[in-house]
Amino acid sequence: MHNISEQQLADTLATLSKVGEEVGKVIVGQHQVIRQLLISILAGGHCLLEGVPGLAKTLMVSTLADTLALDFKRVQFTPDLMPSDIIGTEILETDHDSGDRFFKFQKGPVFTHILLADEINRTPPKTQAALLEAMQERTISYGGKHYALPKPFFVLATQNPVEQAGTYPLPEAQLDRFLMFVQVSYPDQHEEAEILRRTTGSLTTNLMQVLQGEEILMLQSLVREVTVSDPLLLYITELVRQTRPATEPQNDQQSQQCAQVQEFVQWGAGPRAGQALVLCAKANALLDGRFAITLDDIQAIVHPVLRHRILLNFQAEAQGKTTDDIISALLADVPKPTSPL
Repeated sequence: MHNISEQQLADTLATLSKVGEEVGKVIVGQHQVIRQLLISILAGGHCLLEGVPGLAKTLMVSTLADTLALDFKRVQFTPDLMPSDIIGTEILETDHDSGDRFFKFQKGPVFTHILLADEINRTPPKTQAALLEAMQERTISYGGKHYALPKPFFVLATQNPVEQAGTYPLPEAQLDRFLMFVQVSYPDQHEEAEILRRTTGSLTTNLMQVLQGEEILMLQSLVREVTVSDPLLLYITELVRQTRPATEPQNDQQSQQCAQVQEFVQWGAGPRAGQALVLCAKANALLDGRFAITLDDIQAIVHPVLRHRILLNFQAEAQGKTTDDIISALLADVPKPTSPL
């Protein structure tokens, strides 16, 4: 196990729980969304939040960033945003001693620990693609040179539903770079009343920074040491493979299991989805103070991990099927391990 005492680990996990408490001072409800954001950070991945305007997606991300002792930048994605507005550009400078002129790379807002890409699908694909290298390699290439991004580095992006006017759907290659795709729903009646009470009065909230960058890196390291049994690993593998309509069923039972996939899915999840399922399940277990994942950990995170990695066909759209429907059917049909631990 990681070189850390049990007391240090207990203190760090207690501090991690305070993050949720601090965010709760500003954000009413949305406990599941906040937990999924934390899982994404612990697993070292990026997170995409989708919901209609007015559900405090931006406020949720900025509030979470305020509780972490990390650099934070926000970029409002608009139709006229250029790639250089995100990654940076070269500017011409003059050496005051020699008079020589030279180009110097001026770093853009992507050089931070947490980048809030606000309304990422409001900007054209060329600008969206500017984030691809940063999200995958944690580096930026410009003018033949490579620039490393700070550690840790997260892209927490928000987007409006793609059916809305003025949106550019993210290409599948970029969607796959997001570890989780979290859907933000409307609050219930009591939560909405509490939102109105808090936001229409004179109440001010002071947030504490409760988690340092070194602690986050240590927790990310611990996540990878959480154990997963062979039966659960095979179960995750089967879940991912069954999302692919091209997978040939081996027997009649499997043929029945993947019927909805064969009918409604154009293409399914790749191996990166399996990696994401394992890491997110490990992070979910660690959040509960456990060092081995269970079947419940997998089922808790499977929808936000897979929903953006399955592409439905026109028949699914015509019948009102969603990727969540397909995932739920897979959870019901794929045989669960008889001895998961």
